[in-house]
Amino acid sequence: MPDLLLLLPDFALIACGYVICRHTPLGRPVWDSAEKLVYYLLFPALLFNAIVRNPLNPGTALQFGGAGVAVVALGVLLAYALRPLPGVDDRLHASGAQVAFRFNSYVGLALAERLAGAQGLAWQALLVSLCVPLCNVAAVWPLARQGGHGYLRELVRNPLIVATVAGLVANLAGLKLPELASITLSRMGAAALPLGLMAVGAGLRFGALREGPGLAAALLAIRHLVLPALAIALALWLQMPPGQQAVLVAFAALPTASSAYVLATRMGGHGGYVAGLVTMSTLIGMLGLPGALALLAWLR
Repeated sequence: MPDLLLLLPDFALIACGYVICRHTPLGRPVWDSAEKLVYYLLFPALLFNAIVRNPLNPGTALQFGGAGVAVVALGVLLAYALRPLPGVDDRLHASGAQVAFRFNSYVGLALAERLAGAQGLAWQALLVSLCVPLCNVAAVWPLARQGGHGYLRELVRNPLIVATVAGLVANLAGLKLPELASITLSRMGAAALPLGLMAVGAGLRFGALREGPGLAAALLAIRHLVLPALAIALALWLQMPPGQQAVLVAFAALPTASSAYVLATRMGGHGGYVAGLVTMSTLIGMLGLPGALALLAWLR
């Protein structure tokens, strides 16, 4: 099945969320609560369970995981490098920088399974386990500095970081969850993906981007041009198996995290600007992600 068709179910859920939020009685208040439920409970359960259930292979983690970390690290460095440029507003940059390097794990986990089966899901879980802490640390830093928040306090309270660290510790310790706990977490995680994707659609909006269009263009170019290009180069240079190549490139080309809006709003940033960036990134990703996979297949 062409990669574009693989993505259609996920983007259809995003479109459903948009339509339901704007054209039914299930408006913004409902989705505000749904976003919090996913962010604070369902998605952490999904992350923890995915990491615990897939033992880490040191050889795979070193090459494949290292490539994923390199992609995210470049995004962080380039996003931070935009701050000293003339005309860049500090509050807009603090709020929007995260868009350049964070990724939508809902889409990533759903897509990885269709690209490479259960093994693809395990590879994506490895990337999530390694890169979510890096992304969240890098996202919280400028917001905490700009808003006067306690940096370490924000990190230890972040549910995605807590779930990821707990999952890694449990994985490395060889912990096996009881069947009842594993099934319960699996069902919570299964609810996180469709509800999270619909919440992305419900949050789509554009207006505030006109406050900093140049910064927005630069952040989106990093997210959707630079990072996928680096992932393609790494996948081919390291001669990864085709399945790993596809998962890595798809990871690099993902739309940015919808939770970026939640984080910016909660920490006193410019939520409207971030919502606009998330909207544009989601729309660009609908074409950019299958385009990156097609380019990888052509170069291979």
